[in-house]
Amino acid sequence: MKLSVKVDYACRVLTQLARMFGTDELAHIEQLARVEAVPANYLVQILSELRNGGLITSKRGKQGGYALARPPADITLHDIVKLIEGDVLELSGGTDGQSGKRVGQVWRDIRASLEAECRAVTLETFLAKGSDEMYYI
Repeated sequence: MKLSVKVDYACRVLTQLARMFGTDELAHIEQLARVEAVPANYLVQILSELRNGGLITSKRGKQGGYALARPPADITLHDIVKLIEGDVLELSGGTDGQSGKRVGQVWRDIRASLEAECRAVTLETFLAKGSDEMYYI
């Protein structure tokens, strides 16, 4: 399974917005791009998808910007991946041949496990408690 750079960027930007959640501050594209090292022109597309998917809100104008639409604990990695990529693990194999049914079942079981793990990880998980802390999946 390979996740796109787009998912990585979306997770990083949403984590930055999670840091600001609960304040009256709105994040600006330039600020998000700089802090999370995401190309600004690509970030515009990602923010549009996140807004259309209901994960963030936006306000236009000089005082405008972006914010999370829900608390960080209510946005899961599954929500993000599903919005940006579709299924967490897309299955394209058939059930042909002598082993097809069993192989397909094993892949479906793996997908279910992966989806469960992704549902357990929220934006709060990505918020490091200290500058040295890292999170490993």
